[in-house]
Amino acid sequence: MNKNILLGCHVGMGSPNYFLGSVKEAISYGANTFMFYTGAPQNSFRKPINELLIEEGKELLVKAGIDVTKLIVHAPYIINPANKNRPDLYHNSKEFIISELRRTYAFGAKILVLHPGAHVGYGSEEAIQSLAEALDYIFENDGTDVKIAIETMAGKGTEIGISFEEISKIISKSRYKNRLGVCLDTCHINDAGYNVHDVDSVLETFDKVIGLDKLLVCHLNDSKNPVGAHKDRHENIGYGEIGFETISKYVHHPLLINIPKILETPYIDGKAPYKKEIEMLLSNKLIDNWKENF
Repeated sequence: MNKNILLGCHVGMGSPNYFLGSVKEAISYGANTFMFYTGAPQNSFRKPINELLIEEGKELLVKAGIDVTKLIVHAPYIINPANKNRPDLYHNSKEFIISELRRTYAFGAKILVLHPGAHVGYGSEEAIQSLAEALDYIFENDGTDVKIAIETMAGKGTEIGISFEEISKIISKSRYKNRLGVCLDTCHINDAGYNVHDVDSVLETFDKVIGLDKLLVCHLNDSKNPVGAHKDRHENIGYGEIGFETISKYVHHPLLINIPKILETPYIDGKAPYKKEIEMLLSNKLIDNWKENF
């Protein structure tokens, strides 16, 4: 096992321990990085920063040897910064992302993962342009150095960002390319049509189209659906169409060692599977029928 591998998972953040509780949860899974929302992903309500026990969480991170700058924040799902056809939503999405960047900065994290949005019927090219303009406005006004990692999408509905070429266009149209990067999701690229099993080819194509220097974080998820399904349904590691061997290749690939890798796999009977999945992936050893015996 390479001790430099950054591997963790999504964790919650709620009352009463907030960020301190998130850190404790991640440590209990054997994670050395993690991803969290700064509030509920389904609404815009956010607790004040000074109530979230951030300093207490940071102290525990130091004791655990976890670098706070390697943590990942995920933007909520309620925004769509790619659709100008709904001016109120477009404006509110931009302002909310500014707020999330400032909150991310307050935690000490340096990366905010963002779903690029959907064109909702008026065309991908227009949506890409709208998103690029929104990002420029955001970066002009947020006052931080936090980067946005645009997530690769599966292609359900009218999503944009379903190919490396589309994400490259988004980045190229922005005046703030230095603050943009990518979150590569294994389930999403599988469902979008990439041969996720040929890891070297995926990374070579990514490097050619976008540049590996722009790869800021990976989401490691098996998929319930075959390649090109455009479904976006995550599965536990080793129980989907991608499989343990392929996911483990991403964990241990030399080009990805220093990139935070985050599990977003489903809970099993109400319990988080992350401790077992992290253990197996770090050791590169699949335990047969682990889910049935969980």
